[in-house]
Amino acid sequence: MADPATDQEAPVRIRFERGSLTIIGSGAQLAPVAHHIRWDERTDCFRAEARRYGPILLTLHRLKTPFQDEARRFSPRSFQLAQTVQPRPHQAQAFAAWLAARRQGVVVLPTGSGKTLVARMAIAHTQRDALILVPTLDLMQQWHEQLLACFALPIGLLGGGESQLESITVSTYDSAYLRMEQIGDRFGLLICDECHHLPAATTRLAAIMSIAPFRLGLTATPERTDGQEEDLYDLIGPLCYRSEIADLEGEYLAPYRLEPVAVVLDPDERVAYDNAYAHYREFARNCGVQLSKPNGWSQFVQVCYRSQEGRAAYQAYRLQKRLARASRAKLRTVWALLRRHQGERVLLFTDDNATAYAIGETFFLPVITHHTRLAERKKMLEGFRAGTLPFLVNSHVLNEGVDVPDVAVGIIVSGSGSVRAHVQRLGRILRPQVGKQAVLYELVSEGTAETFTSEKRRQHAAYQR
Repeated sequence: MADPATDQEAPVRIRFERGSLTIIGSGAQLAPVAHHIRWDERTDCFRAEARRYGPILLTLHRLKTPFQDEARRFSPRSFQLAQTVQPRPHQAQAFAAWLAARRQGVVVLPTGSGKTLVARMAIAHTQRDALILVPTLDLMQQWHEQLLACFALPIGLLGGGESQLESITVSTYDSAYLRMEQIGDRFGLLICDECHHLPAATTRLAAIMSIAPFRLGLTATPERTDGQEEDLYDLIGPLCYRSEIADLEGEYLAPYRLEPVAVVLDPDERVAYDNAYAHYREFARNCGVQLSKPNGWSQFVQVCYRSQEGRAAYQAYRLQKRLARASRAKLRTVWALLRRHQGERVLLFTDDNATAYAIGETFFLPVITHHTRLAERKKMLEGFRAGTLPFLVNSHVLNEGVDVPDVAVGIIVSGSGSVRAHVQRLGRILRPQVGKQAVLYELVSEGTAETFTSEKRRQHAAYQR
């Protein structure tokens, strides 16, 4: 009789190699996971995206198919929170929903409502090495400080010149996808803060090349202008919990009011605006460019740089934009609001660096843009929190995540048509404080394209009141 042991197939072998999985096994063994794998003629074996690691192992385990897991380099850990966590009801509900979704999914909570606490609970519960991805260096430092306090153990940093890997590591999205070919097998839990960034062409590689079977996405606004939020759910997991500003206002978020402020251009700037606006629009129309189409702007830029007339039209476009964003009348309005809120912390938002610098130079205010060095940003934010710098101007940098808990007044001097950015700016002033009443001013130059832009970005429940 033949020895039964010699008739058995060798176990399936799963390896992590350069950001993807190599799977060695017979077609019969791998038939149940065929939709996750592909045959690679170059290497003469089956291959799969690293993110398919969890589903492949679950299927093989369920079918009792023998396998050798040579992919993962993470192990069970004993992560203990330094202090007992008492989550608020919405945080507890979000965490429970994530657990019910098999520890894969996206949690949507308003800015200021404590998304990071849900993440810390996930780390403590999952007990696996964790990689936290964030979009900016400011957020990376903020997460690092919070995790140090919560877990009382070394926290790694990846980004901004730092390259220290620990069992809990915080990384920027950019640094993560550049390194994921080497470290994609190091972490069992992947947490993506401001996860609406993830579907971008390069950023998504950070999730694709990670084998992490447990995944948590955090955001206040998952919707994207390109409609790729469905890709987000494919990369992280389903939308498992959602709460809006209106659900938490007054109890877990500060009550707020919205004050649109119409700004009337000075007569000479009105004439200059109208002339510049008519100039560039007429040029675009004569060239057959429809700016309302998705590719209209790129076409406009292309035709502008083909001739001297086109370059003049582009300069006209820039002039009317500058006048709408930072006219003398708008700067006077900013000054009036700063005087009204003297003694309070005020955060000013602009859509471009030039406007931010114009405000800073006019009123001698600190300005943060993406050009501001990290150490300088940190110093200004510390001064803002302490009240020694009561007014702070920023261009996009503070839209997401940065903790400025005591600010109650926001001034949107200029902005894009992005609903997400507009909601995030509102969220900057909603962190709760006893007796706090938040107010968000929105300055809009009357009779300019800003009127349409304002209407477009206000298409959110938080602004329909």
